[in-house]
Amino acid sequence: MIHSLFLINHAGDIFLEKHWKSVISRSVCDYFFEAKEKAVEPENVPPVLQTPHHYLISIYRDKLFFLSVVQTEVPPLFVIEFLHRVADTIQDYFGECSESLINDNVVTVYELLEEMLDNGFPLATESNVLKEMIRPPTILRSVVNTLTGSSNVGDKLPTGQLSSIPWRRAGVKYTNNEAYFDVIEEIDAIVDKSGTTVFAEIQGVIEASVRLTGMPDLSMTFMNPSLLDDVSFHPCVRFKRWESERALSFIPPDGNFTLMNYHVSSQNLVTIPVYVKQNICFFETGPCGRLDITIGPKQTMGKTVEALMVTIHMPKAVLSANLTATQGNYSYDLTTKVLVWDIGKLNSQKLPNLRGSLSLQSGAPKPEDNPSLNIDLKIQQVAISGLKVSRLEMNGEKYKPFKGVKYLTKAGNFQVRT
Repeated sequence: MIHSLFLINHAGDIFLEKHWKSVISRSVCDYFFEAKEKAVEPENVPPVLQTPHHYLISIYRDKLFFLSVVQTEVPPLFVIEFLHRVADTIQDYFGECSESLINDNVVTVYELLEEMLDNGFPLATESNVLKEMIRPPTILRSVVNTLTGSSNVGDKLPTGQLSSIPWRRAGVKYTNNEAYFDVIEEIDAIVDKSGTTVFAEIQGVIEASVRLTGMPDLSMTFMNPSLLDDVSFHPCVRFKRWESERALSFIPPDGNFTLMNYHVSSQNLVTIPVYVKQNICFFETGPCGRLDITIGPKQTMGKTVEALMVTIHMPKAVLSANLTATQGNYSYDLTTKVLVWDIGKLNSQKLPNLRGSLSLQSGAPKPEDNPSLNIDLKIQQVAISGLKVSRLEMNGEKYKPFKGVKYLTKAGNFQVRT
């Protein structure tokens, strides 16, 4: 299955490697570096690369590449899911997944990788099972380990490993019992110059933070589950109940976990929250051009659009931008040729506008294609697909927990063509 794992930072340096079967030279990553150079953005690097003797399968998370080396044909999504589990585990243990934290806790990271994969095959990937085997590092534990020479590795086999519910450890106790769920939706859309939606879909996820005593049995129902396509669940979800009643029934893991991923592909169900009026042109005579962009709310369900940002990858011939923004700030990077307009909250009473002139290199030909606009935004307390949780119940325990559901819509790959 998986022979080796390389962790690569944004600059392209390998700062950690782990081999399970045999040591594979770092030179195998040269094929990956070539693909990385050809890609404009790190997210555009192909997730699967074929080399003469290996397959390279990678993901990009938190400005880090997780690159696995496989010698035989395997289902790529299987490896990609495992790499995401590795990144999630590192984030769960250390608070965030960053190069500095991984280097500071490199021994614990190696111990985790040793337990998560056995001879190249996934073994223990559930967070609560791993935490019983390898205790998360704390300042006190680090001091004790230094003085006594002991390690974070536990002495006993995890209780969950032998039970029928391996994702939840036994004997969980909390003073405050609470279960919170976040419904997060990302809009992927392409809008043409006239404002017509060419392509639109929603990628949704339900993130859970559950801290409940004992062995609770939760059930969650939706007001409109029929709009969900292509759903995937955490192993705790009883799939037969979903098939028959379109309800989620599960004994949750302890702590943070992803309950469900879903997809809304029907374009008529995807509402575009903002509209963009734009005009970017380069003149035939003279080394200059004009830019005029206005953004306004379209279908936001009465909520405010926040963290609004427009990013434009300008043609190489553009030297500078002399612009005026009625709201927010703009910056133009001469090296990367990227124009960023940070608007912030969208004021529907006075629509934000960015206009001005663009200076081109003298003698340079007029750019053949106009650049596209990439939109970033957030809308709190709205799931843009219209998905709503109607009921959240708990059985199996006598206490009453604190329960809550939050909604968030944000832009994924949201592009406006000019």
